[in-house]
Amino acid sequence: MEPVNMEIDGMQQLSPDPLPFARSYQLEALEKAIKQNTIVFLETGSGKTLIAIMLLRSYAYLIRKPSPLIAVFLVPQVHLVPQQAEAVKMHTDLRVGMYWGDMGVDFWDGATWRQEQDKYEVLVMTHQILLDGLRHSFFKLDLIKVLIFDECHHARGRHPYACIMKEFYHPGLCSNNFNLPRIFGMTASPIKSKGLSSAASYWQKIQQLENLMNSKVYTCVSESVLAGYIPFSTPKIKLYSHMDIPDDLLEHLVADLKSLKAKHDLSLEELNLKESAAESVDKKLSKLFSSFLFCMNELGVWMALKAAESLSHVGTEMFSWGKLDVFGEKIIKEFSREAVQVFSTYIPSGPEWFVGNNIRANMDAGLLTAKVVCLIESLLEYRDLKDLRCIIFVERVITAIVLQTLLSELLPKLSNWKTEYMAGNNSGLQCQSRKQQHEIVENFRRGQVNVIVATSILEEGLDIQSCNLVIRFDPSANVCSFIQSRGRARMKNSDFLLMVRREDRSTLSRLENYLASGDIMRKESLLHASLPCAPLGSELYEEEFYCVESTGAIVTLSSSVSLIYFYCSRLPSDGYFKPSPRCTIDKEKETCTLHLPKSCPIQSVFVKGSIKMLKQIACLEACKQLHKIGVLTDNLVPEIVVEEAIMQEFGNVPYDYEQVNYFPHELVSRCPEDSTAMYHCYLIDLKQNFQYDIPVHNIVLVMRNELEYDVGNMGFNLEADRGNLTVQMKFVGVIYLSPKQVFLCRRFQIFIFRVLMDQNFDTLKEILNGFDLRNDLMVDYLLLPCTSLHQNTEIIDWRCVNSAVFSCENVWEDHINCSPPQDCPHLVQTKNGVICSCHLKNCLVYTPHNGCMYCITGFKNELNGNSLLRLKDGGFITYKDYYKLRYGIKLRFELEYLLNGRRIFQVQNYLQRGRQQKEKEPSKATVELPPELCFIIMSPLSISTLYSFSFLPSIMHRIESLLVAASLKNMQLDHCMQKFTIPTIKVLEAITTKKCLEIFHLESLETLGDSFLKYAACQQLFKTCQTHHEGLLSIKKEKIISNAALCKIGCDRKLPGFIRTEPFDPKNWTIPGDQSGSLELYEDFLSTTRKIYIK
Repeated sequence: MEPVNMEIDGMQQLSPDPLPFARSYQLEALEKAIKQNTIVFLETGSGKTLIAIMLLRSYAYLIRKPSPLIAVFLVPQVHLVPQQAEAVKMHTDLRVGMYWGDMGVDFWDGATWRQEQDKYEVLVMTHQILLDGLRHSFFKLDLIKVLIFDECHHARGRHPYACIMKEFYHPGLCSNNFNLPRIFGMTASPIKSKGLSSAASYWQKIQQLENLMNSKVYTCVSESVLAGYIPFSTPKIKLYSHMDIPDDLLEHLVADLKSLKAKHDLSLEELNLKESAAESVDKKLSKLFSSFLFCMNELGVWMALKAAESLSHVGTEMFSWGKLDVFGEKIIKEFSREAVQVFSTYIPSGPEWFVGNNIRANMDAGLLTAKVVCLIESLLEYRDLKDLRCIIFVERVITAIVLQTLLSELLPKLSNWKTEYMAGNNSGLQCQSRKQQHEIVENFRRGQVNVIVATSILEEGLDIQSCNLVIRFDPSANVCSFIQSRGRARMKNSDFLLMVRREDRSTLSRLENYLASGDIMRKESLLHASLPCAPLGSELYEEEFYCVESTGAIVTLSSSVSLIYFYCSRLPSDGYFKPSPRCTIDKEKETCTLHLPKSCPIQSVFVKGSIKMLKQIACLEACKQLHKIGVLTDNLVPEIVVEEAIMQEFGNVPYDYEQVNYFPHELVSRCPEDSTAMYHCYLIDLKQNFQYDIPVHNIVLVMRNELEYDVGNMGFNLEADRGNLTVQMKFVGVIYLSPKQVFLCRRFQIFIFRVLMDQNFDTLKEILNGFDLRNDLMVDYLLLPCTSLHQNTEIIDWRCVNSAVFSCENVWEDHINCSPPQDCPHLVQTKNGVICSCHLKNCLVYTPHNGCMYCITGFKNELNGNSLLRLKDGGFITYKDYYKLRYGIKLRFELEYLLNGRRIFQVQNYLQRGRQQKEKEPSKATVELPPELCFIIMSPLSISTLYSFSFLPSIMHRIESLLVAASLKNMQLDHCMQKFTIPTIKVLEAITTKKCLEIFHLESLETLGDSFLKYAACQQLFKTCQTHHEGLLSIKKEKIISNAALCKIGCDRKLPGFIRTEPFDPKNWTIPGDQSGSLELYEDFLSTTRKIYIK
C-alpha cells in the first residue's frame, strides 16, 4: 500500500505567523501544521484553538480578498460557532462569517453562498453545512485553503466529518488534485471508544483516524510538559453501596404504574386514531412509563415524583411531544398527572417534612437512592469552597431535570448555591432554547449559577477558567467522553469526582483504563509519528452516487434519503397534511417501492437490490428521475426552493433573538470636569390619590439635554400599593451647576437609590468609596428632592442633598443654640458618638447588630430601655433584656428615649397593571431602636423623601421608554414628505408588547396595521401583476406580508432595538451616574443625523 503524501502545499513556502505569547509546544505544533496535515492531540485548555488561529495567520496572505480562496473552521455544535469565530476575530484581522442551521442556510442558493465567500475570508460553521454545500456544489474543495476540524475525533462512520473526507477529499487525493486544503484537526482524545485492552488496539484506532483525516497526530511527550501551563484536575473515585428500594414499596408502585398504563392504553384504543398516530402515542406512553421506572429504581421514589411533576406541566414548553394531535397529547399529560398522584401517596406530607431533613433516613425509606445521597454528601464536602463552579455529568435528560429539582430545593438551604440543568435538543423530552442555554452558561461563568447538571452537551467546548469541580454522576460512555468531561475542570487544584457503585468491578476497571489512556495514546502517537498515512480502501469512499456534470453536485446512497425527505417537505402542505415519502419493502423478493406524495410528478419508484440498501437505492433512483424532469435543479435542490428564494428575497432570514436594547441619547452624556454647565430642570409633581400617613414630595429631574414638549409635559398614573399615584411633569427652567455641585448631587442619588435597591451597608460603602467624577460616557441625569416652591426660590432642597456627606466631625457646627425635639434630651449617645438630638429626627441609620437600615422619624418619648416589649407569643420582656438575650448586647444608656424607626421601602414595578393593593401597613414596618445602637449615615433625610424616591425607577423607566419612542417617531418622520403630528405615547403603545404587563400594549394597533398591510399589498400587486392568476397573486402577497419578510425589513431599519418585550424589573434599572456596575454604552446612528445608544 502506497503511503499518502500530505504535503499538498509543497510548492509554496509558508512562513509561520506566531503570536508573541504562544507557548513552546504550540509553536512546535504550528511548524508541523504548516509542513503537513496535522491532528493536534492536547488536553483541554492547552490552547489548540490558538494553534489553529496561528495557522490561519500563516495562510492569511493567500485568503485575503479579493482572493477566491477561503478557510473553513468546522465545529460539531452550534454554541461553538460564535465562540471560535470570536477567537479568530480577536487574534487576526481576517473577516469572519458564522453559520448554523437556524439561520435558514438550508434554503440558500449558490448565489447567496458565493456572496458569503466573496465577503468573508474565514467561514466558521457546523459540519453539516459544509457537507451539504459540497454535495450541492455551493462549495468547491479546491477553493478551501485551510480546513479546520474542531473535535475531530468525531470523524468516523457516517459523521459529517467522515463524509467530507470520504466523499470529497480522498477522491481528490486519488486523482492527484494538488489544490486540496491543508487539514488541521483538534482533539483532546483521538479515539472515541470504550476501554481498549492493549496499546496495539489504541494505535489501531489512532491510525484509522490518521488515515481518514490524512493527517499525523502531534502531541506532547507527557502531561508534565503541559503542567507548567495548564492545571489538571485530580481524579477521585467516590464509591457507594447500592441499596434496593424496599420490596413492598417497589411492588406496590410497579403494580400501580402498570395499572395506570393499562388504563391509558385502553383509552388510546377507544379513540380509534390512525395507526401511525396511535403508534406514536403508544411509544410516548411507553417512554414515560420506562422513565418513571428508571427514576424510581436509580434515583428514588421522591425523584420519580419530581419527574412526573415535570412531565405533567400544563402550558409549558419544557417537553416536546413531537407531532401529537390534541387527543394524544391529552392522554400523555393525563398519564403524567395521575402518575404524580401515585407517587405522592408514598411520600411523607406535612409542612415540616422536607426531603433534605434526613437524607440517610430517606435513603432507607427508598425516597432517595444511595447514589443520589452520595452525590449530595460529595457536594457538601465543598461547602466551604469559595465561588464553587461545579458541573455534574449525567447520561439521561430526565436525570438532569430531576437532579436539578432536588439540588435547587436542597442546596440553597445548606450552602446558598444555585443549580441549573442543560441538555441537548435531540432527546425528544425537552427543548431548552439556545438563548436559555447561553444564559445558563454565562450565569455560570459569572458565578450567578454554581452547579450545572448536564448531559454530554457540555463535554466539549465549554471554556470556563473558574470551573473547579466536575462530578461524573453516570460513568463516561467512552475514553473521549472521560477526557473531555475531566477537562471542564479548568481551575488550579480542581477535582474530578467519579461516582462508582462499589459492586461494579467492570466500571472500576474501565475507569482505570480511562485514567491510563492519555499516556498510552500519547506514547503510541509518538512511537508511530514517522509512519506515513495509508490511503483509504476504495470501498470506504467509493459509494454509489449520482453526479450532475454541469455543476459537479452529487447525491450518494446515504445522502439521497435526506434529500428526498427534504424535497417532500417543500411540496404543498397545510396544518392537516404533511407530505412525506413512504417505502414498501418485499423482503422475500428483495424489492422496494418508494411512494411519493400525489403533488409530486413522479408517483412511485420501483427498485431491486440488497435488502439492507433498498430504501437508499430507491431514494437515489428517485433523485435521478426528479433531476431529469427538472424538479431538482442542477445543484440538486428542489426547484420550489429556488422559486421561493427569488420571490422572497429576504423571506427566509431568521430572526436573531439576541437583539440590542436602545437607550435614549438625551439621558447620556459626559460629566464636565472643570467648568460650570447648564442643566434643564423638570418638575416631577406627585399626587397621592389614596390615604396614607406618609406623604409624597415632588422631585426635580435635572439633565443636560432638553426634552421634547410632549415628553417633558406628560402625565400618567402609577399603581401604588394603596391606590393610584398621579405623575405630572413640567419644565421649570435652567440652572448652572459646578463640578463640585454635580459631584454632591450624584453622590446623593447613588446613596439613596443604593439604600432603596440593595439595603446593604457594606455594598454602599464599597461603591461610595470608589466614587469619583470621571469624564466617561454614562447615564447622566440628576434626581433631586424639591423644596416647597411657594416658600423658597430654590427649587432643589440642597439641605437634603447635603445629607449624603453627613459627618460626625461636623456634627456640632451651628448646633450651639439649636432646639432639640420637644421633651427630648439635647445630647444623645449614638454609634457616631455624642450628637445633638436634632440630627436624629428625619435621618437614615444603620444598625450593625442586625445589618439593617432604618429611617428615623423621631423619638418614642414614652419608651426607654427599661420599657416592656410585647413578644409574638404574647409575653413581655424589657428592651434591655431583649437585646441582651437576642444579640448579646448590654445597653449602656438604658434611660435614653428609644427611636421610632421605619424599615426601608421596597422598590417595585409600579407600571404593572392590576397590581394587588394593600390596605394596611405591615406589622413589622416600624421598630423601636436604642440610639446607642444606631449609626447615622444620612441626615437630614425625611421618610417622605425616601418614599417618594422609591417611585422614581418606575417613573424614569416610563420616561426612558418615551424618549426611545420619540427617537423612532422622528426617524420615521424624517422620511415623510408631509408633516404629521403623532403623539409619542401612541408610538410607545405600538412598541410595547403584552409581556410588559402595562396598561397599554400593541395588539389593537397590530390588528389595524395587519389589515392595512394586506390592503396595500393587494392593491399594489393587482396594479403591477394584472396578468397573474389569483393563486399566484395570493402567494406573492403572502411573501410580502409574511412574518419573515416583515422581520427582515424591520431588522434592516433597526426596529428590534425599539421593541419592549419584558416587564420592568427595578433590579436591572441603571442608577444614573453610578459606574460601579458593568454597564457599557455604545453609540449608534439611526440615520446620519439621529443618534441613539445601545446598552
